[in-house]
Amino acid sequence: VKVVESGGGLVHPGDSLRLSCAASEPTFSTNTVAWFRQAPGKEREFVAGRRWGFGSTITADSVKGRVTISRDNAKNTQSLLLNSLKSEDTAVYYCAVSSRNLIASTIPSKNAYDYWGQGTQVTVSS
Repeated sequence: VKVVESGGGLVHPGDSLRLSCAASEPTFSTNTVAWFRQAPGKEREFVAGRRWGFGSTITADSVKGRVTISRDNAKNTQSLLLNSLKSEDTAVYYCAVSSRNLIASTIPSKNAYDYWGQGTQVTVSS
């Protein structure tokens, strides 16, 4: 499965930004898809993930209340909407796809995902 992210860019604090994740195969209806990010000099960290079919979305505390995950089955894409962006949200954002639906406790784990995109840069600066 090839995964490609898009939608990153330079935004101002307080702005919103929508990132998209496209997969080469129809995976979003049956698999867990998540977003991670990596800032310079830091480890890759979990942002948000969703178990499609179970209606459960998990978000990191750092973005709680500021993110929404949605999907477009016809286009086989998933989107991450980031609101009220802060400078500390600056990072490369990655879409990750698991080959199966994960239990909730494993969704934030990087090791649970089989396919990763190349990442898209998000820079929040005034």
